[in-house]
Amino acid sequence: MDTETKINEDTITVPVAESDLDAVSNGEFYNPHEILGGHLGIGKHADTVTIRVLRPSAKTVAINTQDGDYVMHHEHNGVFVVTLPAAGDAKHPAVPDYRIRTEWENGEVVIDDDPYRYLPTLGDMDTYLFGEGRHERLWEALGAHVLRYDDPMGDTRGVVGEQLVGTSFSVWAPNAHAVRVVGDFNGWNGRLHAMRELGSSGVWELFIPGIGAGERYKFQILNANHQWEMKADPMERQHEVPPNTASIVTDSHYQWNDDAWLAKRRASDPTSGPVSIYEVHAASWKEGLTYRDLAKQLVDYVKQEGYTHVEFMPLAQHPFSGSWGYQVTGYYAVDSRLGSPDDFRYLVDKFHQAGIGVIMDWVPAHFPKDGFALGRFDGTPLYEDPDPLRGEHPDWGTYVFNFGRREVRNFLVANALFWLEELHIDALRVDAVSSMLYLDYSREPGQWRPNIYGGRENLEAIDFLKEATATAYKNNPGIMMIAEESTAWPGITAPTSAGGIGFGLKWNMGWMHDTLEYLHEEPINRKWHHNEITFSMVYAYSEHYVLPISHDEVVYGKGSVYGKMPGDGWQKLAGVRSLFAYQWAHPGKKLSFMGNELAQWGEWNHDASIDWDCLNWQEHRQIQHFVSDLNAFYKANPALWSQDFDPAGFQWLTSDDADHNTLSFLRIGSKGETLAVVVNFSGEAWSDYQVALPTGGKWTEVFTTDDAQYGGSDIHNGTFEAEKGEYHSRPFSAKITVPALGVVFLKPED
Repeated sequence: MDTETKINEDTITVPVAESDLDAVSNGEFYNPHEILGGHLGIGKHADTVTIRVLRPSAKTVAINTQDGDYVMHHEHNGVFVVTLPAAGDAKHPAVPDYRIRTEWENGEVVIDDDPYRYLPTLGDMDTYLFGEGRHERLWEALGAHVLRYDDPMGDTRGVVGEQLVGTSFSVWAPNAHAVRVVGDFNGWNGRLHAMRELGSSGVWELFIPGIGAGERYKFQILNANHQWEMKADPMERQHEVPPNTASIVTDSHYQWNDDAWLAKRRASDPTSGPVSIYEVHAASWKEGLTYRDLAKQLVDYVKQEGYTHVEFMPLAQHPFSGSWGYQVTGYYAVDSRLGSPDDFRYLVDKFHQAGIGVIMDWVPAHFPKDGFALGRFDGTPLYEDPDPLRGEHPDWGTYVFNFGRREVRNFLVANALFWLEELHIDALRVDAVSSMLYLDYSREPGQWRPNIYGGRENLEAIDFLKEATATAYKNNPGIMMIAEESTAWPGITAPTSAGGIGFGLKWNMGWMHDTLEYLHEEPINRKWHHNEITFSMVYAYSEHYVLPISHDEVVYGKGSVYGKMPGDGWQKLAGVRSLFAYQWAHPGKKLSFMGNELAQWGEWNHDASIDWDCLNWQEHRQIQHFVSDLNAFYKANPALWSQDFDPAGFQWLTSDDADHNTLSFLRIGSKGETLAVVVNFSGEAWSDYQVALPTGGKWTEVFTTDDAQYGGSDIHNGTFEAEKGEYHSRPFSAKITVPALGVVFLKPED
């Protein structure tokens, strides 16, 4: 009698209820590992192991171990079973290592590993922290991860000594009845790869040996409505190129070369230094470029133009390119249209090696309703707020996150950390913060529900924002969190310890609006709008501001910066130069959208490159050169940035000269460095224009927008003496020539 027959006669198979077998065979059981895989015998049969596998339509199935082969018999609806000797000894019996040999009806024989012989790849601490909303490295727990094991039987091909490679999958779907992994590796039939639910965590898990990086996959969910639905992985770290919607297993081997940059980042506060940001839509800076192409061309260009930072409009995965990235479906995946995650790492690395910081737009305010993604993920409002008066944005047709749910908040906070830590991003600019702060944002009466105190503040979103900013700064010294927030909500950039929201910087939308409205007026009319250009200093120190001329101002019929300026071609170009110089001189950090530095004719079109052809004209090359020189001048003069957020860094010289459309003020550095700035927004040059000055002696014009090399009329003031005598409450003054639509910077002798 052979070994197999003897065992089957003398041992008892671990029994399973037929209803459970039926559910397992259909891939609908909540814990298939309880039935499939190897299980030690009970009582006196503890020295045996019962193994069950699911192989629908198989002709024969056998278990291969190091000690021999054991033929299985069909038990129920594709479930095969065999009982064999346990490994180990009498005191410590164990399930032996094994492989499954399957002969299919077409004669094909396959030997593969069994997903159901593996312990969970998530620990109890992972599920506990996630349930508490405190798993700060959530991307290392959930999603798809390539793992490698030493195994006595070798890899899945049976090559002894080679590590066994497989991928662990895990997903949060607490209201699902069953979850499967589907992909090319199983013909998109998840019956063979049902996941187990880990306790009451709502997390489902499965390790599939033999598959690695590059595999496409989705989760097939039997949702709360008892409907099967395929969903991309919320924690995917790579995605197919749209319109395809599968997630892709990824395994990074990138070796970073930015240690010096990161060490400097940790030891510094970037907001106390110069910040000049070039805002970019990566797909349309130059059409057709990949992350690897941008790592050469864009890095070189940003360095040439002298910006300290580049800011990318969202490069998280998004299905519709026309959303510019602001409707995200893959929060942990970089946009696959431009390359792989490691290609993106290479781009960030190259910026850092060139001494340039990288800012990313981050969109936690809302997400789209695409059926393959987060919306109604397990058949219920899981990621979105279940209250219809709070869970949707009427303007954008998108869902709003349920900020009060711990797991959702954890998903988002960890996502911020992912971009900062895993992808080495230096700052996150958080989109649409206003829509998160207010329950009645863009809603009419009756379309919103007050908070528990009857107010319009979204208390849960406020708590989330505080947690996100505080955690980001705690874990990553030297980064920046930047708010795009358009209201007068107090304390956006105040620390959370003082009751603020905790951002480091806030976009000054008021400055942007008022400045562009003022400059849109014909110069002859500007004296009637003088308060628009001076009002920003009334509130300049209420927050820590970035002054943006962003993508929102050069699209949808608003025209380019060049197009906004009145007058003929020369006047338009002079207006562009004066805008930039005034922006760079005003307290606050700086941001300008791509194409502005070329004074391109037309407004931005995301389906085409910026208007590089305009550089065929000398006057546009001169603007490009001017921006480069302006950035160099800005970085070299601490008076323009070292006290951006301290009232001591700014003093008016003349703020009320509306008749001349002229402003003059001082910028003062933390060590007393001083620049006087005179801005003439009129269409006429003013000769013998008297400027109040704080000190006597020699003053020198150190920069002017009117230089001939920039296309100006080449009016210069050189070095001159300040004359004693009170003027506008200052003890000295000087008469200079201020060019039309020009800005001059004056510096005293030491």
